[in-house]
Amino acid sequence: MHDKQSRIFEAAATLFAEQGFDRVTTQQISDRADIAAGTLFRYAATKGELLLMVYNEELRTALENGAGEARAQTDTVAAVSGMLGPLLRAAAQRTENTIVYQRELLFGSPTDKYRSEGLALVARLEAMIAERLIADAGESGSARVEEQARLAGRSIFAVLHLALARPATGAHPGHDAIGDLRAQIAQIVAGFFTSTGRQ
Repeated sequence: MHDKQSRIFEAAATLFAEQGFDRVTTQQISDRADIAAGTLFRYAATKGELLLMVYNEELRTALENGAGEARAQTDTVAAVSGMLGPLLRAAAQRTENTIVYQRELLFGSPTDKYRSEGLALVARLEAMIAERLIADAGESGSARVEEQARLAGRSIFAVLHLALARPATGAHPGHDAIGDLRAQIAQIVAGFFTSTGRQ
C-alpha cells in the first residue's frame, strides 16, 4: 500500500512539475505510477487532491526551512519574512501549480483528506508567526496578546495568499509583489506591537 502511494506521489509530482496542472491527466499519473486508474482514485479522488498531496509536502518542507530562517533573525519583520521566504521561492518556480494549489486549499471540498492536511499546515504557519510575535513582545501568557498575535498571523497568511495568487489575477501591475508583501508584513507587525503597548 505504501509503495503504491509513493509511486503515485512521485508520478504526480514529476508530471505536475514537467507539464503543469492543467496539462496533466489522471490517466498519465496512473500510467507513470504503473497502477490502474481505479487504484489511483482510492488514494486521491480528484486531480486536485493529487496536487494537494504533492504540494502539501512542499509546504511542510518550506515551513521547516522558514522556521530555521526565522531563528537566525533578531528583527521581528525579518523573522516573519524569513518564515515566508521558502514558500515564496518555491511558488516562483511553479506559478500555475501554486495558484491551483491555493484554489484547492481554500475552496476545495471539505471532505478532501489532503485539503484538511493542507489547512493544518496553514494553521501551523499562522501559529509560528503568532509565537514569534508573542516572544518578541515579551508578553507570554497574556490572553489578549495571544489573541492579537493569532489575528496577526491570520492576516499575514491572507496577504501571502494574495501575493501568491497575484499572477493569476493581474492585480497591481507594475508593483513588486515581494516588496509589497514585506511592507504589508511590517504594517501588520507594527499594528500588533501598537495593540500590545509596545511601540
